[in-house]
Amino acid sequence: MRLYLDDDSAGVLLTQFLRQAGHDLQRPNEDGMAGRDDAVHLAHAARQDRVTLSRNHRDFENLHDLVIAVRGIHPGILVVRKDNNPKRDLTDRGIVRAIGKLLASGVPVTGQFYVLNHWR
Repeated sequence: MRLYLDDDSAGVLLTQFLRQAGHDLQRPNEDGMAGRDDAVHLAHAARQDRVTLSRNHRDFENLHDLVIAVRGIHPGILVVRKDNNPKRDLTDRGIVRAIGKLLASGVPVTGQFYVLNHWR
């Protein structure tokens, strides 16, 4: 999967695990996007035809809703919720497994917003 990692998801370990799993990644610091607003990240990912991965659930859900409301499209948004509950929170390896399960299910990703915690 072609992924764009939001600032809060661009950690070294997660990046390593995703690349080992065969994902094509772009991180904000690799193209001058570090520290930008979430809307700027989503627009950049859309221009690059990359699915956005973020831990910023609320902001990206709002951006998804806005894009859909104006009849737009985006390549997809995957978010990881952190509830400080070990039974629901995902580790970096858990994120990679959840993406694998999502892809294996065959559900469409383009234009969709998925909480990866539901795919663990």
